[in-house]
Amino acid sequence: MKGKIVHFELPFDDQKRARKFYKKTFDWAFDPVPDQDYTMIQTAKSDKMGMSKEKGVINGGMAERGPPLSHPSVTVMVDDIDKAIKSIGKNGGKIVRKKMAIGDMGFVAYFKDPEGNVLGLVSFG
Repeated sequence: MKGKIVHFELPFDDQKRARKFYKKTFDWAFDPVPDQDYTMIQTAKSDKMGMSKEKGVINGGMAERGPPLSHPSVTVMVDDIDKAIKSIGKNGGKIVRKKMAIGDMGFVAYFKDPEGNVLGLVSFG
């Protein structure tokens, strides 16, 4: 099963302060997600799914600091999230946030690898 890093996430304690820092420092744009405590970060021009149009560049998101997002994290995209969840468990990882729908776009989950790193998992379609 292949997985590609397609997204990053940053936790914040003060959203206004975090946005100000990243806007002034890197000129990133922010787009709050309606009805969710989540903000998309655009580091580059994006398509309708929020994916960067620039090769080798990813966009991200930010949310209030708390489990499972206690530290910056990357998100791995897979074709079949259920298959990936089974593989994570079989290979020594642990799901720390169960699979949940992201609107009608797909599904996300969070897992901890055997080294204690928490990563996101996403599947579209």
